[in-house]
Amino acid sequence: MAQATREYGEWPLKRLMSEVVGSGHKSADDMDYEQASEAFRRILDGEPDHTTLGAFWLANRWKRNTAEELAAFTDVMRESVRTAEPDSDPVDCGANYDGKHTSALLGVAAGCVAAGAGTPVVAHSGDRVPTQKATAYKHVLDALDVRTEIDPEESAEMVDATGFGFYYQPAFNPRIDGLFERRDAMGVRTFVNTIETLANPANADVHLGSFYHLPFAKRIVDTFGRSEQDLSRVLMFQGMEGYDDVRPGLTKVAEWREAPRASERSSGNEPRDGEFSDFEIQTGEYGMDFEGEDLEVADVAGDSARITREVLAGEREDRFADAVSLNAALRIYARGDCASIEEGLELARESIADGSAEAVLEDLQAF
Repeated sequence: MAQATREYGEWPLKRLMSEVVGSGHKSADDMDYEQASEAFRRILDGEPDHTTLGAFWLANRWKRNTAEELAAFTDVMRESVRTAEPDSDPVDCGANYDGKHTSALLGVAAGCVAAGAGTPVVAHSGDRVPTQKATAYKHVLDALDVRTEIDPEESAEMVDATGFGFYYQPAFNPRIDGLFERRDAMGVRTFVNTIETLANPANADVHLGSFYHLPFAKRIVDTFGRSEQDLSRVLMFQGMEGYDDVRPGLTKVAEWREAPRASERSSGNEPRDGEFSDFEIQTGEYGMDFEGEDLEVADVAGDSARITREVLAGEREDRFADAVSLNAALRIYARGDCASIEEGLELARESIADGSAEAVLEDLQAF
């Protein structure tokens, strides 16, 4: 049985189960920052037996993790992440790694359009990550003949050379990748699905992410505010299939900006000062008349790659072109390269019209 040790501390997972998180959905207590940090160090080191680990993951799923717990998990994960910073300051796009099943994945096209407009973008994902094991960034890039299985240093070079960079999870976050089999055996999502999207391998200053359920947006914003990452801005929105694609109709966006001198806080479990706000994106207000079903495709990887090529080449003026432009506009806005979504849309459409967006894809394919 796992014991309290000098290496870890006083909280083996079995003790956390019996005394803190394992008493049920309504009566369970939350872990503090130190307890959660110790728990995840044990997990990454492979110390808990499989039964205890599975029970711990399920208990956390039932009780729902706090921002303080998620910040602790994220900070421990980041201790072993191989970061590589490009010279540019990109927007970090952390979509759900377990991917999409039915709708086109627009983030590659949107990233190329934003990059063509002068906003560097970074995306990252794994390969058929549990539980969905569906289509993620890697698979669309593979279908576009862009190299994806590269080291973080090459990923940073890719950003500076093209404006768009992809970081591959097994290369920059091998300890999380090492949990693949245990996560797969669980059959349900765990908090690892959340924190892996927050890895920020490029050490970007701005994070743009997505969520399945609206209340989760504020929790992730608070997670960044409590973590040791030094970000100045976070945008979270309820995307299609939980991905970082704005949904047709109404999309709620949660935004956080760091307050001046907020980075001087004393420790990782104290919330960083900042301003939280939210706003709505209504696609109809931009003349975009389509529904979620209109963005569905039969082959997510292959069709998304084809749509990407056609939109960037200026060969489409349909719902997919509109959706790509809007998502590019949000990336441009997130970095502060425009003052509004409307201005971002103008920049995005210019990037397509003058060939800049297509040139980014060509540079990626040649990299």
